[in-house]
Amino acid sequence: MTARPRRASRWARGRLVRGREVRVHPPAGLAVVGILGAAVLLVPFVALVAGVDLTRLPELLTSPSALDALGLSLRTALTATAICLVIGTPLALVLTRLDFPGRSFARSLVLLPLVVPPVVGGIALTEAFGRRGLIGEHLQLLGIEIAFTSAAVVMAQVFVSLPFLVVALEGALLTRGEAHERTALSLGASPLRTFLTVTLPLLVPGLVAGLVLTFARALGEFGATITFAGSLQGTTRTLPLQVYLERETDPEAAVALSLVLVVVALVVITVAYGRRDGRRDGRRDGRRYGRRTGAEA
Repeated sequence: MTARPRRASRWARGRLVRGREVRVHPPAGLAVVGILGAAVLLVPFVALVAGVDLTRLPELLTSPSALDALGLSLRTALTATAICLVIGTPLALVLTRLDFPGRSFARSLVLLPLVVPPVVGGIALTEAFGRRGLIGEHLQLLGIEIAFTSAAVVMAQVFVSLPFLVVALEGALLTRGEAHERTALSLGASPLRTFLTVTLPLLVPGLVAGLVLTFARALGEFGATITFAGSLQGTTRTLPLQVYLERETDPEAAVALSLVLVVVALVVITVAYGRRDGRRDGRRDGRRYGRRTGAEA
């Protein structure tokens, strides 16, 4: 008499494909807690949308101050993203492909802006590039002034958003490994050609995700910007700074402008993670098809 097989637990119960694949489902209790966690994040945004005065929305979004802030934010965020692309890609390659003493410490320094308050980053930038800063004092002698200019806005955005691109590229590099690059080098390709024809194409998915997240972080930067660049309309007052200013004078305008930032962030996240989920689902469906055709054969 054979023992009756045990029934799969609710945690492991799911869809089986020829007995070889189990889709894991969380217990009901954890699902409820997860829904509560989602509510903590979503309720404030729902309240933000509900607080928008639709009758005044066109007026609030097309005011000269709002358009100036939006235009400046888009220009500086795009510039900062381009700079992060140019310096962040080599930086990620150095941190993942080169072995050198203190690499872990160097990586910690690169990721430091992710964990320190943005206002601390603004103070650090002021101490470095301000009018009396370590480097800014010498730039003053050359007639170059960075603090309280649009260039300061870009520098603040690069400072806080560069780690996002580096992390995304590091993940892509570590996931892909070095096998393809070693093969290309063994076949006689130069390091530059290997990078352009092998490494770079493999990095494209991670690069796209990193760039959109970098742009979103730059667009929403507030603390380092107001500390290092100030809030001068048309020069350094980006959209987050305009929201903060309107909060004191016209709360309805602050809500409307905040909604713009939320919509932009939502689009960016959808683009970044929608592409990733689509590729993952495609790979999973491909594996299922391969197993099914193999079993039928």
